[in-house]
Amino acid sequence: MDSEINMKGMNHNPSVPLSENGIETVNSCGGRHWSAQLLFCSVSGSVSVSELNSIMNGDTREICISLPPQVNSNGVWATNASLHLTNFSMPLLEVQMLTIFSTTQVFHFVLNRFGVPKIVSELLAGLVLGPQLLGSIDTYREYLFPVLSQDLIGILASLGYTLFLFLGGVKMDLSMIFRTGRKAMCIGALTLLVPFLLAMGMQKVLSDLYALNSVERLKIIMAAAIQASTPFPVIACLLSDLNIINSELGRLGLSTAVVCDLLSGFLVYGFSLAKIAYFDKYRALKDIGMVVGYVIVVVFIARPTMFWMVRQTPEGRPVKDLYIFSIIIVVLSVALASNQFDLSVVFGPFILGLAVPDGPPLGSTLVQKLDCMVSGVLLPLFVTITMMKANLSDINFNGDQLVMPNLIITIIIVIAKFGACMGPALYCKMPIKDATTLALIMSCKGVCEMAYYSIYRANKNITSEIFSVAMYTILVIAIIVPILISRLYDPSRKYAGYQRRNLVDQKPNTELKILACIQRPEHIPAIINLLENVSPTRESPLVVYALHLIELVGRASPVFISHQMQKKTLSNRSYSEDVILSFTHFQRNNPDSVTVNAFTAISPSKLMYEDICMLALDKVTSLIVLPFHRKYSIDGSIELEDNTLRILNCSVIERAPCSVAILVNRGQLKRSTTATLESYNVAMVFLGGRDDREAVTLAKRMAKDSNICLTVIRLIPEGEEGITDWDKMLDSEVLKDLKYSTSTGEEYVVYIEEMVSDGPETAMKLREIVDDYDLFIVGRRYNVESPLTTGFDEWSEFPELGVLGDMLASTDFNGRCSVLVVQQQMTV
Repeated sequence: MDSEINMKGMNHNPSVPLSENGIETVNSCGGRHWSAQLLFCSVSGSVSVSELNSIMNGDTREICISLPPQVNSNGVWATNASLHLTNFSMPLLEVQMLTIFSTTQVFHFVLNRFGVPKIVSELLAGLVLGPQLLGSIDTYREYLFPVLSQDLIGILASLGYTLFLFLGGVKMDLSMIFRTGRKAMCIGALTLLVPFLLAMGMQKVLSDLYALNSVERLKIIMAAAIQASTPFPVIACLLSDLNIINSELGRLGLSTAVVCDLLSGFLVYGFSLAKIAYFDKYRALKDIGMVVGYVIVVVFIARPTMFWMVRQTPEGRPVKDLYIFSIIIVVLSVALASNQFDLSVVFGPFILGLAVPDGPPLGSTLVQKLDCMVSGVLLPLFVTITMMKANLSDINFNGDQLVMPNLIITIIIVIAKFGACMGPALYCKMPIKDATTLALIMSCKGVCEMAYYSIYRANKNITSEIFSVAMYTILVIAIIVPILISRLYDPSRKYAGYQRRNLVDQKPNTELKILACIQRPEHIPAIINLLENVSPTRESPLVVYALHLIELVGRASPVFISHQMQKKTLSNRSYSEDVILSFTHFQRNNPDSVTVNAFTAISPSKLMYEDICMLALDKVTSLIVLPFHRKYSIDGSIELEDNTLRILNCSVIERAPCSVAILVNRGQLKRSTTATLESYNVAMVFLGGRDDREAVTLAKRMAKDSNICLTVIRLIPEGEEGITDWDKMLDSEVLKDLKYSTSTGEEYVVYIEEMVSDGPETAMKLREIVDDYDLFIVGRRYNVESPLTTGFDEWSEFPELGVLGDMLASTDFNGRCSVLVVQQQMTV
């Protein structure tokens, strides 16, 4: 049945959507009375000026809807095919979402090439679909974004932001506040307080100048409080988009943002209560009581309950779905309760998110289950729809006395915020580029500020003019800041060393420092056995830095943990217990020759190389040992292939501040203890060049163990005329002592020279000897042309192993030996 809705205007502003002034629709049908209010209407859904004038004059506008509501269309071939599909709520919602996402992806396809985050594309989509462009066309507006359709898409958008804030709380590590140094504390506090205090002083001057009343002054103050804030989720998203979240500057930015976000949260909520208390003090006191009570319940009931859920989950097993669904129900319940006590709908979920134990198993499971839908679907809807509310025609410098004061204060806050962050950073002797980058990071604006402005606009705490100015400010900052940061800050430049950190240039019988990287449990025995075969002695000790790499899931800030060996840890829970125990045992078996230090790095997989390179740079290591991304079974077939680990290895090889070795383990690595009767056969294939010199130096160190039989096979191109250049002279020098050892008949060192004509002959010789050795050591020799390897590049599968390493590791080669591929330090 059809019903008519009478919409009557009440002092409506022609430039504002109907929902702005809370116009209600009222209908009576069959003795049933109901009312509804348009909650989340965008400007694109506004009626025309002539229609608004008629409404303001007391006229009635009739809108026909169907009861029960028409959700699904019968299709274009049905008898009512003349009706548009958008007359039905489900097809209309699908068309709206399709339009928003298509417009966003078009912008992102272009802007992504310039390193601009996706939020800018979402903002520009709102700008295009809003009243400035397409929204000004009546046909488009009435067909695609009619007034009555906007409740549903607005609810989806609001739900997306609510869940986003909940996940933001889950990812936030509050313990960072206690670990934050003085530098981050000072910068965080000054970045908030300095611009806000300056804005308050200017607000007083402008209020007197423009004769603003107390309510208008409070609106200016609340807008200034939002503008001065620096929400943690916004900074975390920016740093993640720019791939610098676990760089040294990124960590400082996150710590500073946590401090600033905590202070700004109190500030914004304080002004909200101040406005409530201005009209009703008793109501404000009740709200404060509810907030305190809710926080107590979360701390003493909700958080212990979640830890109980973690304890009920066996190690390595997923959290029960019942626990996840229970938490989601509680999130929606506290969101509803927050809305009933003069709080933002996101307040309750955010506080509850902070109570969730971050990381695995509970925090990571919540993020994995919710983040795809929230970040990929619901949150982009929220950003675009919020931007669609902004109307350039609202910004009238002559007609509205709040626009100019707000614009002046916004400019002051932006400048003051930049200076308040950069000044202390320079005082702490940060490089000027890094200080400027940090100031830009802390000046960034994003989805949280948009939400604050949208909620305050709906609650009449700010005007639509202030809202529009704020939206365009956020758009400009979101475009400029990432581009400037990308130009100013290059996190890879710090890996360039100013000294040689390799094996060839190391003095004999000196301490060797190796960084061993471990990602999965099966990497532990293979790497420990390799380190054992490096032959540590009291005269030539070995220092091992064992780094356990864990993918960052369920938290926003990366974690880097230093485990002090043989000391009690600060918590009962350790991410790297197996690694610590295994390397502790290795150290105890070699008490006078091996020192082990264990570390854990929890970071995004695409940025793990940052932790590896930074630790190698800080500890002045000579070699980084990485596991190969393939796991082989006993019969030589491929059991597991981890492309994420392969990308990590390639990133480390490109940026490492020292030499790098990739270990291809095929189960042939074993300890070379003197108690073992069978000798351990190692072959080093030498073709010449810097990488081969590095590899043979490592092989010679291994040969110091009497239980290791080393064979160095030098392949020489036919027709080569002795030493013809400096590189060949260095090759001859590094092999001199091996030739001498062979000539004197030393049992465990064999040096062989063979003439080879071309690549196929090299491959044939290697096939002949591949089963005679337990371990092959080769240089990477990437992009080095030689007649010995002609044709190898054409079928090379893994360039990070070089042509020889790739051939020996190939399943087509039918080898059962392990392979160690060595690359000498590149960044000097």
